[in-house]
Amino acid sequence: MNTTAPASLTESVTPIAAGAHVLAAAFPAHQAMLALADGTVLLVEKNHRLQPHGAKGILVAASDAHGLITGGDDGCVMRVSADGVIDAVATNQSGWIDAIAAGAGGSLAWSTGKKVSVRDGKGQVKNWTAPSTPQGLAFMPKGYRLAISHYNGASLWFPNLNSAPEVLAWKGSHLAITASPDGRFVVTSMQDNMLHGWRLPDAKDMRMSGYPSKTKSFSWSNDGLWLATSGADAAIIWPFKDKDGPMGKAPRECGVRHSKVSQVAFHPKAMILAIGYEDSCILLCRLTDGAELLVRHAVKDEGRISALAWDNTGKRLLFGTEEGAAGLLTLP
Repeated sequence: MNTTAPASLTESVTPIAAGAHVLAAAFPAHQAMLALADGTVLLVEKNHRLQPHGAKGILVAASDAHGLITGGDDGCVMRVSADGVIDAVATNQSGWIDAIAAGAGGSLAWSTGKKVSVRDGKGQVKNWTAPSTPQGLAFMPKGYRLAISHYNGASLWFPNLNSAPEVLAWKGSHLAITASPDGRFVVTSMQDNMLHGWRLPDAKDMRMSGYPSKTKSFSWSNDGLWLATSGADAAIIWPFKDKDGPMGKAPRECGVRHSKVSQVAFHPKAMILAIGYEDSCILLCRLTDGAELLVRHAVKDEGRISALAWDNTGKRLLFGTEEGAAGLLTLP
């Protein structure tokens, strides 16, 4: 563990009174926005609060270039634009929204029960019934294709084809899912505190173990060669440069502390990782030399960092906790 106190950026943070569990942070159209579990979407700089689901709560959220997309316990998927316009994406679904993802060109995906729905940028919706309740959704970087994690593996679905999805099988409960920026790998977190991955050209399996708790946050480096993950007392960062990805290679560790990592977010232009912890601390770690900068001190009873996002310039970092604290770091 690094025993030297890191230099501080805490004076460059503007506090935000979110007031409820922060589910997601984002910068659509360069506007800082937070999605809160009490049903609120907060336009940070305008200090404007919206209730896209009425009196109902938000369960999941994703973002694209134009706004925040929220899924609620009212069975609705809503879009809140960066200028505060609310549009209904889908209503009267068969249950609450379990998972949500945003892709290129305005494409969106959501799930309720076993049903997975995908809407393209023109508004056309396709549905597919998964073998079990999906836990995670992620658009592949190339083509109109969706990766879906579920019990005993993952499925890769082309909504515009009539063929069945490609199945990536591995026994156990698969939770969050992510795809590498070059489209060569798909990785899931698992219930038994490990990651599982597939090299797509040949469906070769990869196992990444040793986590003391479940991984709930993924982030790819700007060059697409490193995958940072939560779930340990440091950010665990796996190499994906070579053909075999992380197979046979040890991960890097960054930001070792006495508290587990709950959120990770790579800087969009540099090899710098923002790391949020369960004790509400936030560090920036530069991978080239391991240097650390303190963004937020741990604060008792403010809960884990539950959302963490950079703007696309890399000048601002937005964060929130499960107890309703939040802040905006503006780099000097």
